Amino acid sequence: MPQKPLAIYLQDHLAGATAGVSLARRFVKSHAGTQAGRTLAEVGGEIEADRETLLRLMAELGIEESRVKNTAAWLMERLARLKPNGRLSGESAYQGLLELESLVLGITGKLALWEALSLVPEVTATSIDLDALAEVARSQRERVEKERLAFARAALAAGAPAPEATRV
Repeated sequence: MPQKPLAIYLQDHLAGATAGVSLARRFVKSHAGTQAGRTLAEVGGEIEADRETLLRLMAELGIEESRVKNTAAWLMERLARLKPNGRLSGESAYQGLLELESLVLGITGKLALWEALSLVPEVTATSIDLDALAEVARSQRERVEKERLAFARAALAAGAPAPEATRV
């Protein structure tokens, strides 16, 4: 039986959220003790909460999650870690930059999700506050973007100190 576009759309976004949670956790672990690590720990917790909200919305609408899509997203996030970062070992500012860019893109996609769902009557009839979720996504994007620009400065500008140098 073919699925409705709404079900496919929500399953796709859930898979993206699954990858986003995994990436945020990895970033926090590899940047523990830095401002970026603290910021992403906070945002990562919010991303996890957003994923749980998406699951709750899907349950209210009678839409099952796609284990295949979630597993594929989780695996793709893991495979992305194999990308060369310009160093033989350890983290680089460049790697952090790419990870933060991925998170900004994912958060932007999540914002687009909440905005699009606000146009769907069967979604707006649920208990989910889409306006509040969109506002949280805007805040997340702003905070991650600030850290992304710091990593861009360190990764791309000659002589700039790496964000890891600001551990406290």
